[in-house]
Amino acid sequence: MLGTGETGVLLQENGLDVPLGDGRTAYFNYYWLRDNCPSSFDPETRERVFDVFGMNAAPKAASAVISNGALEIAWTGSNHVTRMPLDRLVQFSSGQKRADVANLPRVPWHADHYGKIARFAHDDLMADKTNVRDWARAMLTDGIALLTGLPDTDAALLDTAGLIGHVRPSYFGQVFEVKTHIKPTNLAFTSKALPLHTDLPDEDLAPGVQFLHCRANSVEGGNSIFADGLAVAQDFRALYPEDFELLVDIDVPYYCEHDTFDMRARQRVIELDEHGAISGVTISQHHADIFDMPQKDLDRYYPAFCRFGRMMRDDRYLMRFRLNAGECIVFDNHRIVHGRAAYSATSGNRHLRGCYTDRGELRSTYRILSGEGRFK
Repeated sequence: MLGTGETGVLLQENGLDVPLGDGRTAYFNYYWLRDNCPSSFDPETRERVFDVFGMNAAPKAASAVISNGALEIAWTGSNHVTRMPLDRLVQFSSGQKRADVANLPRVPWHADHYGKIARFAHDDLMADKTNVRDWARAMLTDGIALLTGLPDTDAALLDTAGLIGHVRPSYFGQVFEVKTHIKPTNLAFTSKALPLHTDLPDEDLAPGVQFLHCRANSVEGGNSIFADGLAVAQDFRALYPEDFELLVDIDVPYYCEHDTFDMRARQRVIELDEHGAISGVTISQHHADIFDMPQKDLDRYYPAFCRFGRMMRDDRYLMRFRLNAGECIVFDNHRIVHGRAAYSATSGNRHLRGCYTDRGELRSTYRILSGEGRFK
């Protein structure tokens, strides 16, 4: 039965038409209103405690009024009253996704970016969370930052990574040591040149954020090479739209196989977000498995794949620099491709200590330090 509550609230069959106080009226579903009553959330755990599955009948309003800036609903067959602030209703009145302070615009960069990299001193990060917030922001916009002054200790890397997330182990363990190994299981563990890549595409969910703490670097050669996969992919999309669609739509196999592990996963080279914007890349020539798509499909895919790989190596994108002892380069492993020039293993000592955290925790850290949250 339809009816009108006080102050213009209209009771419909499945919901309410509610005047929002700004000249607009918006419709809200009864299930949604009951499920999101402020009492539905535990004040300590902040989790939803109302059991919408346990309702024996669809919720329906017996009455609804606007009072003191809130919608008050008395529910049929229940003594429960929902009091929903109008400003909360305004947030969800248009059916758009919840706003997120961590959804910052990604800023592409090119070969001249080294002097512009956001830099943060280790001691400043440890002393003031505001600096951690700014670091997280740089990671979300630029995908890369350079930390300086890390102590020459095993703990320094883990302590620093812990500022923006929990260390996420890989099949190499909690950390990995990038230096010359007697029996290497990865090109990074040799003195050979390391082609541009993102790390561990052979895992179902490749790591999100990578840390490389330089403990020593006195060798000849071995300069780091970085490029913004976002910048490359944006140009690739404009120049070769058909090739771009192939790299977005078709997944390719990756692997890493040794005596104690056999990792395999499929990934798409170019990643898009929910809005169709480029969110990153996943690519590694040395971890690419034998492409097992139909051979006729490869007539189109291989040229597109190689064209993108060649563009990625163009000097206009390549940022080359020497990572020095005490520095830690931190970057988005789903956006930034990195590599290394060959070096002379007998000319000195080169040792990087690395680990990973997840992008979701990076965004979480930025939200917390920015004051964002439903329960603030």
